[in-house]
Amino acid sequence: MTKFSVDLTNCDREPIHIPGKIQSHGFLIAVDKNTFSITYLSENTGDFLKEQAKNLLNQSLSGLNHLIQQHNPEFNIEDLLKLGIIRKSFDAISPHPVEINGNPFYLIISPSDDNWLLEFEPVTLQYDIQSSIGRSASSMLQGKSVAALLSSAALEVKKLINYDRIMIYKFLDDGHGEVVAEEKEDNLEPFFGLHYPASDIPKQARELYKLNLTRLIANVNAQDSQIITFKEDQPLDLTNGGLRAVSPIHIQYLKNMGVHSSFSISLISHGELWGLIACHNYSSKFIDYKAREGSKLIGQILSSALEYRQDEEDAEVIKQFKDTASVLAEHLDRDKYLVEAITTHKTNILDVTKAGGVAIIFENELKTIGNVPSAEEIWELSHWLKNTSDESIYYTHRLPEIHSPAKKYKSTAAGILSCTLNKELGEMIIWFKPEIISNVNWAGNPEKPAAPSENGLLSLSPRKSFEIWSQVVNNTSEKWLAEEIASVLRIREIIITDINKKANEIRQLNEKLQAAYEELDTFSYTISHDLRTPLTSIKTYAELLLKNKSIDEGGRKMLDRILNGANKMNFLIKEILNLARVGRSDVVFETVDMDSLLNEIKNEVLTAFKADSSELILGQLPNLKGDRTMIAQVFTNLIGNAVKYSMMADKPKIEVYGTVEGGEIIYAIKDNGIGIDNRYYDRVFELFKRMDNVKEIEGTGVGLAIVKRVVEKHNGRVWFESKLNVGSTFYVAFKNG
Repeated sequence: MTKFSVDLTNCDREPIHIPGKIQSHGFLIAVDKNTFSITYLSENTGDFLKEQAKNLLNQSLSGLNHLIQQHNPEFNIEDLLKLGIIRKSFDAISPHPVEINGNPFYLIISPSDDNWLLEFEPVTLQYDIQSSIGRSASSMLQGKSVAALLSSAALEVKKLINYDRIMIYKFLDDGHGEVVAEEKEDNLEPFFGLHYPASDIPKQARELYKLNLTRLIANVNAQDSQIITFKEDQPLDLTNGGLRAVSPIHIQYLKNMGVHSSFSISLISHGELWGLIACHNYSSKFIDYKAREGSKLIGQILSSALEYRQDEEDAEVIKQFKDTASVLAEHLDRDKYLVEAITTHKTNILDVTKAGGVAIIFENELKTIGNVPSAEEIWELSHWLKNTSDESIYYTHRLPEIHSPAKKYKSTAAGILSCTLNKELGEMIIWFKPEIISNVNWAGNPEKPAAPSENGLLSLSPRKSFEIWSQVVNNTSEKWLAEEIASVLRIREIIITDINKKANEIRQLNEKLQAAYEELDTFSYTISHDLRTPLTSIKTYAELLLKNKSIDEGGRKMLDRILNGANKMNFLIKEILNLARVGRSDVVFETVDMDSLLNEIKNEVLTAFKADSSELILGQLPNLKGDRTMIAQVFTNLIGNAVKYSMMADKPKIEVYGTVEGGEIIYAIKDNGIGIDNRYYDRVFELFKRMDNVKEIEGTGVGLAIVKRVVEKHNGRVWFESKLNVGSTFYVAFKNG
């Protein structure tokens, strides 16, 4: 069995601009641009001129002038060529009316490499084309929407050329086409809505449609006329020729459709081939040159109107998206938190596109609006996007085909459009469009049948069947519009600007806070240090007075109160100095032997509080990296508090132990003391704040503030758990290494 491969490019590679033939309803003569001698002519020239055509080859134009009658005998073809050369255009000259053997013809002149093409066509038009075009254009432009405009255009072209079927054929993104408007005879089946594969109109044919805005095939069954020349291996370029013969593949294609004559008008939008007005007739039909030019004008008017109407519709969408961006910018400027600013108002981040849902991943939290996949699925998708795309914007309308896990949630997210806010942190916004299952009706199977050729390849051949062939399309959403992508880029810039602005504000606040801390430390140190001198004097004189035996009992009690107050004030000053030293001191990191340190602290604390009945248990004590003096201060305060506030328990018990979890070493200091009322949870680490239930227990409200500051200087964290009259557990976490 012979195995064939398929050559999918033979249509695209066909040299349709140099077919070596012309359609036989007219004749062609090519003239050298330099010598004005005849270099090429079509074999049927003699049929029209009643002369031996071969005699004209390599001759001057004078021989041709004798065979063609002009209204002004002194104005010959050579004069026309020179006039066009001077004007650098033949648009004002073509079509030039002439007579051949008493019959009216048009002469159309166009360039071709080193030659001028002289094409002669019979004149058949018998009505006022200009007034018809004016009426057609006026009627056509009454359509206010793109759809209405196209429908009206199809009707007006049918009136102008009276073909059996007029279709407006739009090229889609992948090159295939769809019939988006149609006018036809009642007895014909409709083609409206049918799709045609890209291979039906190959690439090089589309390029010619951009250069030649009309294309007539008068009779698919007529025999083409060969072009003859004395120049060997130099085919004549007929790119600009109206009589250019048609590809045999396309002729067979039309025959397979039952079409005898076709005519097309190019529609150009923003410099690109938007589509065609494709006209079919089921009998042969020649269209006069002026009627074709009138149709071309209709096409040009329609092209301009299409651009205008489409731009108008696009502008409305763009305005809507820009208005949304402006409102969100106001929310961001006014609101404190980014996510709240773009999600909690009537106009929100979902309105940036036409999506059905949106997810925002920011500061390691997820917020969603509308119809979206589950949180777990969104997190998985965000990780995939982070690892897949390096671009700030990523979009697709067929996510399940690219990312297989998305098949599970394609009903809400067959299409996604994401923008990255911070790639390193995985912060992004993702918009979702749901799956749209649709039937695409093709005019026959879009895969052309292939037939083996002599070289062993399977070459594409014209389709024979045009029966409706339905294809179910799934795993896709509506495509993302260019306006939606532009809108996302716009809002991304606004959000990133806001993030940078707030980050700069925070930086400035941190700098001010740091300066305030330093000023406070200096102030605290200075004031505390200066207070100790008068305080020492008070204490000294009070002690001297107590030695005076002449002071009665009442005086002695007053002096005892003065001494107690002085001692308390001295202790408070000492605590404030400790707090100030923490702020002023740099952290000197070293490995701290926690077993040795905590046993030392244990003995000191139990002795200081005379807590002989308290049980202080030391568990696992992993070493820490930090400043030994500061860490000693942290654990002295925490263990001291645990012992102090549990002394009223029946059996005071304090446990101290450390665990290694992830990248942290976490120490717990647990007691069974009086606990903390939950009303004071947010004030525990504030300076000078003490709970109502500890008023009778000696303390200053500075110790836990020192703990918090030391831990933060070590880039650690501190927190607690507590229950009133049950006990408290304080946790401190330090980086492991």
